[in-house]
Amino acid sequence: MSENLLKEIEKGSKMAVMKKKIITHYIYNGSSTITDLAKEMDLSVPTITKFIDEMCEEGYINDYGKLETSGGRHPSLYGLNPESGYFIGVEVRHFSVNLGLINFKGDVVQLKMGVPFRAKNTPESLDELCKIVRQFIQKVNIKKDKILNINVNLSGRVNPDLGYSYSIFNFDERPLTDILSEKLGGYRVSIDNDTRAMVYGEYIQGVVKGEKNIIFINVSWGLGMGIIIDGRVYKGKSGFSGEFGHNYGYDNEIICHCGKKGCVETEVSGSALHRILLEHIHNGESSIISQFRPNLDELTLDDIIDAVNKEDLLCIELVEEIGVKLGRHVAGLINIFNPELVIIGGALSRTGDYLTQPITTAIRKYTLNLMNRDSVIVESKLKEKAGIIGACMLSRSKLFE
Repeated sequence: MSENLLKEIEKGSKMAVMKKKIITHYIYNGSSTITDLAKEMDLSVPTITKFIDEMCEEGYINDYGKLETSGGRHPSLYGLNPESGYFIGVEVRHFSVNLGLINFKGDVVQLKMGVPFRAKNTPESLDELCKIVRQFIQKVNIKKDKILNINVNLSGRVNPDLGYSYSIFNFDERPLTDILSEKLGGYRVSIDNDTRAMVYGEYIQGVVKGEKNIIFINVSWGLGMGIIIDGRVYKGKSGFSGEFGHNYGYDNEIICHCGKKGCVETEVSGSALHRILLEHIHNGESSIISQFRPNLDELTLDDIIDAVNKEDLLCIELVEEIGVKLGRHVAGLINIFNPELVIIGGALSRTGDYLTQPITTAIRKYTLNLMNRDSVIVESKLKEKAGIIGACMLSRSKLFE
């Protein structure tokens, strides 16, 4: 049913373009009346009525009944038909994979969090990822031909328009999207940067309440930034925007995984916390980490976050130090972008006030006063689900925006 619409869209007919705009309107605004939709589309009510009638017949739109009003005729509410298609999101993290399924309306149908996986730039790692995704697809209780797109989140430099990843799974001349599609059985596949997916997830279903200029700071194994300007996700020319962690920040001679020295990420990230904590433990400082993870080679970022939330003093101290450093850099971003909202998310945000309080204090100290008044600092509402919710929502929006 929706497959027919996708074929129409690929042909680029005027009718398909208008249907695409109507679907995009419902993605962002939910159900609405024909009159409201006509105003938004700048078209006549009869024209919109014709489109809606046709899309109802095709199965993309549902009539959700009469809207209660104070008087006069009660107009009908129309919105997306949830069962007309489904979308899968895949979030590749450093030590695990998250997977999700949403329906056409954007309701989350299924989530599978924390599937063990080690992200490496090897064909074997990619094969393992595809195996995990195929197993997820086999177990979802829907008709497989109704899966319209699979979107995969990856860290680092990703060109979503061309389908190339330059930081991981970068060992073939073909676009990664083509390789994934082939390995996953022919489904449409798109890719995007993990932090961009997070900010989109918060924008559609998270903490954003009408704000249009937003910065999302992803403090996970690395350090990334998602940007929304005037209500649109900002990608940059090649999709490489938001590489906040790879700005020069410190004269520390530490080689970042990008190959350069002194990146912000070498002092402000989960990987930096992991490295610094191990240095402290090897120097004889005490931490409960040593009790439940005697083999420090197996230490994960989740272990450290758990220790912080169990009030391990060493881990708390190191997280607070990272918060102060991060706040200084975020203050510079506020001075540049003048955003309405700064969202702190990613794995390390699960340490709560231990991270966010030092960030907020440093921001107050290092931003211009007028800028500081404009920008509200908040924690991610979706928490550890921001990336996978964003992946699912991007999976849908990439077909219709």
